[in-house]
Amino acid sequence: MPGGRLTQQERQQIALGLADGLAYAEIARRLDRPTSTVTREVMRNGGPTAYRAELAHHATERRAHRRRQAAPRGAEAPPRADDGRDPEAVREYEEAFTALLMQQGLPKMMSRVLTCLFTTDAGSLTASELAQRLQVSPASVSKAITFLENQGLISRERDERRRERYAVNDDIWFQSMAAAAQSNFRLAETARQGVGVLGPDTPAAVRLENIARFLDFVGESIARAAEQARDVLYTKPETATDGPG
Repeated sequence: MPGGRLTQQERQQIALGLADGLAYAEIARRLDRPTSTVTREVMRNGGPTAYRAELAHHATERRAHRRRQAAPRGAEAPPRADDGRDPEAVREYEEAFTALLMQQGLPKMMSRVLTCLFTTDAGSLTASELAQRLQVSPASVSKAITFLENQGLISRERDERRRERYAVNDDIWFQSMAAAAQSNFRLAETARQGVGVLGPDTPAAVRLENIARFLDFVGESIARAAEQARDVLYTKPETATDGPG
């Protein structure tokens, strides 16, 4: 299986595969690459609908150039407790996770900070540690922290040295699903208001009532599933057993 970075030709094959509607696994099989490599490549370069081979190749070159330039400057990022992990694979994964959060509407720096916290074993870092790991200014980190705190995505705590640390709250995924359910309920309520305004027997009113029923059903399903699955966020996964060799 080939290693190293993707070539421009491989990126063109990925773009063609996406255009043909192929799954990531099939594209990876044709390239003789891991599926995770193709997934990371696509998600950090616009996603399946916006991926462009030429742009992706140039973006990768720019990222590599920035890393080379940043290496001699100032303090390096503090060592991570990443023994046994491939630093390049970790970095690529973090970029893919950040890109996905950005596609969900989160600003770039906020996405980078949140990804950094999620991929840290401790789940919490000081502002100084975040600035060092991300190689950005303290002011950028402070702005991102304020935004994420206001959104309820991270919490503030103090360690044994009385330093302020910023931690990810596993419950944010439940809260996010609950908020999505409430959003659907509000949309359904607004759609039903239109039924009364437009008249119950009109085509527009029928359309709005159908939308409202659909949103009610989806909202209830999300809320029920989130409540039933909430404990999963705090349960240690069972260790997968090895299959036959």
